[in-house]
Amino acid sequence: MTRLIAGIDVGSTTVKAVVADAETNAILWKDYRRHETRQLETLLDFLERMERETGLAPDNGRVFTTGAGASMFTELIGAKFVQEVLAASLAVERRCPEAASFVEIGGQDAKIVILRKETEDGPAKKFPSMNDKCAGGTGSVIDKISMKLGIPLADLSGLHYDGIRLHPIAGKCGVFAETDINGLQKQGIPAEELMASLFEAFVIQNLQVLARGHTLLPHVLLLGGPNAFIPGMRQAWVHNIALMWRERGIEIPDGTRPEDLIRAPEDAEYYGALGAIEFGREEEPEIGRYLGLEKMRALAADRSSGRSRNGTGVPALAGSEQEVASFLAAYAPPPFVPPVFSPGDVARGFIGIDGGSTSTKAVLLTPEGKVLARAYQLSKGNPIQDTVEILEKLRGQVEEQGARIEVLGVATTGYAKDTLRDVIRADVALVETVAHTNSALHYYDIPDAIVDVGGQDIKLMVLKDGRVKDFKLNTQCSAGNGYFLQAIAEGFGYRVEQFADVAFTAREMPVFPYGCAVFLQSDIASFQAQGWKPNEILAGLAAVLPKNVWLYIAKIPNLAELGTRFILQGGTQNNLAAVKAQVDFIQERFRGTGKTPEIIVHKHAGEAGAIGAAFEAVTLWRQGRKTSFIGLDAVRRIEYRTTVGEETRCSFCKNHCLRTFIDIGGEGEKPRRLIIAACEKGAVEDLGAMKAIQADLDAARDANPNLLEYASREVWRAHAGRKPTPVPARNFRRRAVMERRARFRVGIPRVLGMYSYAPLFSVYFESLGIAPENIVYSDFTNEEMFRAGTKRGSIDPCYPSKLGLAHVHNLLFEKHRKKPLDCIFFPMLDVLRTPLSIRAANACPTTALTPEVVRAAFTKESDLFAESGLLYLNPLLDMSRPQLLARQLYAALRPLLGLSLKENREAVRAGYAALDEYEAKVRRRAREVIDRLERERRIGIVLLGRPYHHDPGINHGIPEELQKRGYPVFSQATLPMDDDLLERLFGDEVAAGVIEHPLDISDAWKHSYSANSAYKVWAAKFTARHPNLIAVEMSNFKCGHDAPIYSTIERIIEMSGTPFFAFKDIDENRPTGSIRLRVETIDYFLKHYQQDLAAGSPAGENDLPVALEMP
Repeated sequence: MTRLIAGIDVGSTTVKAVVADAETNAILWKDYRRHETRQLETLLDFLERMERETGLAPDNGRVFTTGAGASMFTELIGAKFVQEVLAASLAVERRCPEAASFVEIGGQDAKIVILRKETEDGPAKKFPSMNDKCAGGTGSVIDKISMKLGIPLADLSGLHYDGIRLHPIAGKCGVFAETDINGLQKQGIPAEELMASLFEAFVIQNLQVLARGHTLLPHVLLLGGPNAFIPGMRQAWVHNIALMWRERGIEIPDGTRPEDLIRAPEDAEYYGALGAIEFGREEEPEIGRYLGLEKMRALAADRSSGRSRNGTGVPALAGSEQEVASFLAAYAPPPFVPPVFSPGDVARGFIGIDGGSTSTKAVLLTPEGKVLARAYQLSKGNPIQDTVEILEKLRGQVEEQGARIEVLGVATTGYAKDTLRDVIRADVALVETVAHTNSALHYYDIPDAIVDVGGQDIKLMVLKDGRVKDFKLNTQCSAGNGYFLQAIAEGFGYRVEQFADVAFTAREMPVFPYGCAVFLQSDIASFQAQGWKPNEILAGLAAVLPKNVWLYIAKIPNLAELGTRFILQGGTQNNLAAVKAQVDFIQERFRGTGKTPEIIVHKHAGEAGAIGAAFEAVTLWRQGRKTSFIGLDAVRRIEYRTTVGEETRCSFCKNHCLRTFIDIGGEGEKPRRLIIAACEKGAVEDLGAMKAIQADLDAARDANPNLLEYASREVWRAHAGRKPTPVPARNFRRRAVMERRARFRVGIPRVLGMYSYAPLFSVYFESLGIAPENIVYSDFTNEEMFRAGTKRGSIDPCYPSKLGLAHVHNLLFEKHRKKPLDCIFFPMLDVLRTPLSIRAANACPTTALTPEVVRAAFTKESDLFAESGLLYLNPLLDMSRPQLLARQLYAALRPLLGLSLKENREAVRAGYAALDEYEAKVRRRAREVIDRLERERRIGIVLLGRPYHHDPGINHGIPEELQKRGYPVFSQATLPMDDDLLERLFGDEVAAGVIEHPLDISDAWKHSYSANSAYKVWAAKFTARHPNLIAVEMSNFKCGHDAPIYSTIERIIEMSGTPFFAFKDIDENRPTGSIRLRVETIDYFLKHYQQDLAAGSPAGENDLPVALEMP
């Protein structure tokens, strides 16, 4: 007889269990516990307690399981497994039948389920949506970030959202969010504001992606541990779902508050287990019959003795203790032995400070490069305090011996370099890529590759004959880096210093895929459930690091092409398990030369960046520059106060950004204020000072035109050169048509292909008699527009395509409400026109079909266009053939505008003429700039992108950052095509028969079906052949048309010997710090390249990177 029925939910981070009375369904027992990756042990403990405290036994109980980690244990106890979406849905339907949707957030899973009842008493149709393998926006990320901020897990229940100031944080990925929070924390933003901002980011991300365009109608249940225990998460859901209701006209009953309809029910964390019970109640009595604990205990005993494991692995990092000893003898850096000072000695030297993402390092260096003292500590979240403490440690190593330090110069590097430079008045702030290169070049003769692995960054510097020729940096993702390895070790109860010792005891290890750190977190739980031990998992994670370096970031399969000498540095290289994995990988992937790679661990691996910075200070000192450093005693006395609030908000532009004020003082120090701002103008308080900064910026812009900005401004200015044909006075019907057209208002999204074809459509409509002021484009892309407009998306395409939703939303809910529109015109541009000789000129299918995706999104639940009283037109157009385009536009617009064939043809002709005029105008301006570069022996940067990269909301201001540093910026669409210039660049190849004419790309890319991809290849050829131009490739995350030509473009540039840089994987997240790092690195090396160019050095003989990949 069944007396008890149990539901067990084994999740990725917790185990939840409920025991209920089989007859009354009353809950008799329940518990919720983090399993800390020990699912088997936690589940066994639960079952033992359930037997002991409720009497659960094989003769009276049934068990049903659910959750990501339950399936491997289910058969052992005779249970029946229930899919987790089904389980949660059943619990909601039975316990809260009024619910129309629910959101469940777990440790590594997030799901939104829409419930739609077709009949009053019938079952609800379910529309579930779950996150993919990525765990961004879930409880594990909240745990990780809260720990980094010093918030104990027990204190999460005290975090709130309502009334807390919010800051922009990326919610798409947990690693991106962590990077943003790291930067904000260093600006002094309080932890409670950072956590509230994290809740906001995760809620918005889940609404944009998981809601799939559905409206979460009341009642909405908030399930799962984070929603149950963290009030800030619940408040963020209430705020944003209520905002969705207001935007979509969902009315709630009078006297009802949103929080009454959006709530976490009692036992919200147990709904998976409760649903498993509900499933079991409908099964036959023999299903799920409890078998007891014998098999579970046997499995636990086998695993503890190492006899049982599900799944196979590979040999671990070391096969024996002898192998470990041999490795350590060869690669363990010698311990640092500081010099001995006598009382009264003076240690004259240079201080280098590396304020990194997760740690702070400092060194005291002699002019000859000898390290007198060094210090390293994990960051406590405040770079100023970290620096005060690290310098105190540094001076203590000298002064404890009775000596003193005379500081000759100071340099800073790392993420906090600029703030630290200003606080302590260091002599220079050096970008960390250069600092690490300086350090390796000083200690090791002619290295071929330098691998720096830090807390969040991986940097690969490739050299030839002692000169840097290639850079690779990780994108926004910090997959498998130092902080991740440290966090996992601590999760297993080990200090990071113990990582290698523990990992070296493993003789077998699981195989982790390389890539995202959050993906790895998911795999850890799976491997632990399979029986892999902590030492084996740590060994497997160490083995991921070289894959991330060489396969994920560098994409170099055969390392022999780089040379033979590899230098490993950065704090992560202190972890000798990570070093062992890298040594093995490099040796394995070093093929075809008959040589053996030489792999060296930098003897000051953790402090390498600080040492490289100190060398920069040495260089300045040798040039006769006296240090501006405030002195070690003044550092000791530093007092500071950080302020972020309404009183710090900038008023110098419409953005009104929050700034961070750092007021610095101290005994005997004159008070001063540092300002951390989003732009140069915000870095001052005085209006006069701001105007001086603005004048300097204007001068830089005038001297270095940004052709992308110029083109993106001019493309919307085209107007018809003639008026519509007058209508005879007695043609009353025709006059009525023209009067109607004059009043007709058309809205056009300012997005995607419109950055190429807006002149054609503007003039086309104007030529038909539509007043220019009635041709209404959506606003320029900004973050507010994106957030407001993309919640209706049902798919997750590339960022530019997502913006189609946002721009139509802007037209519908902003422009139309202010002054009604008659239609929204968002054509599907299928075939594009091109000046190149290629096989076909198709548009990207994703962007071409975006208008149809937008139509589906805005008519999913109801036809918002019809309800708003306007039409939505998205005809399929061929831009390459004017006559066909005329027919297509005529078919689409004749019923609406009463077109005649003749006037339609003339309007199309006028549109093409306007497009030709716009393109010619932009190219004339570009030619003027190129001619000036040639005269002045300067360089400009060509952005190899797509038309929509003219959109400032998509290019993230990267062109402006480069322009401010003294480089004119072009795009592939703005490059001039004058015959004399093309003859100069391509004439020899045409004469030799390599190509038929200058606009032929068949020598480089024969599969030329995509118009914009082909144009990018041609622009790469153009740039590679011009000595005054440097290529910067720009590509968006998920760009399927860019991926096939990455290697082709890089090869074109490499063969010419000119520098090449790339910003890839751009999306809605704007990683300011990451962009700045890369722009500064580009600037540093281009300055050297430009000096050589001005001096007449041949291209390709300069100390510069060939390929620098970045997000």
